[in-house]
Amino acid sequence: MDKKVLILKNITREGPGILEKILQENLIYYDVVDLIAGERPPDSKNYGTLIVMGGPDSANDKNQKIKNEIKYVKTWITAKKPFLGICLGLQLLAKAKGAKVVKNKIKEVGFRDTDGNFFEVELLKNSQKDPFLYKLGKKIKVFHLHGETVTLTKKMQLLGKGKFCANQIVKVADCAYGLQGHFELTPRMLNVWLSEDPDLKKLDTDSVRADFIKIKEEYERTANQIFTNFLKIARLI
Repeated sequence: MDKKVLILKNITREGPGILEKILQENLIYYDVVDLIAGERPPDSKNYGTLIVMGGPDSANDKNQKIKNEIKYVKTWITAKKPFLGICLGLQLLAKAKGAKVVKNKIKEVGFRDTDGNFFEVELLKNSQKDPFLYKLGKKIKVFHLHGETVTLTKKMQLLGKGKFCANQIVKVADCAYGLQGHFELTPRMLNVWLSEDPDLKKLDTDSVRADFIKIKEEYERTANQIFTNFLKIARLI
C-alpha cells in the first residue's frame, strides 16, 4: 500500500484540483475522504502518503473533528511517512508537531494583497536546494484564503516567506511539508469558491477571475512543479 495516497478534505469544495490531475496522469492510486460530510479517515496503515486540504476550520477548534484530525496527523508523522498539508492542512501539521496557530495580522484572500499586488512567496536562498522547491525559481505567485498562520518550532524549517504572512512554505520533517497558500486551484474550483466562500464573496468576483486568467499559465506551471516535486519525494513518481 506504499503507493496509495490518502487525501482528506476539510470542506467539500476544497478538493485536490490540479494535484488530482497529476495523480491521474501518473496512474497513482488515491482515495479522497470528505471529513465535513461525516466520512472517517481509514486505517493509516493502508496508505503511504497523506495530503490534507484546506477548509474554514481553525486548528485551534476544540470540536471532535479537529481533535481527531490532529491525532491522525500525529500518528502519520510519527510513522515518518510523506505528508503534504495545504492551508488548514499546514496548520494542523504544525499544531500536531507542537507549534502554535495564531491569527495573522491581516486576512489574505484572493490573488492580490492589500496594496493591490499579486501575492507572492519568496523562496529562501538557503532552502532552494530542498527537493520540494526544485525548479521553482526565487518567487512564485499564489492564491490565498486564510486568516491564521503558524509559528515554527526550532525543529521546523522555513522554505518560503510572504510579505504579510511570513511562514508560507514549511518543512516539518524529512518528508513532511506544508503550504499556507493554494496551488491546486482550477477555474472550475475558483467559480465554486467565489460563489460559496464568505470571504471571497466580498471581493469583486470578475476581478478575481481576471487575475486568474492573467497569471494562469505561470500559476499552473508552479502548481505542476511543486506537486510533482512532492510526489517524487514520496517516491510515487
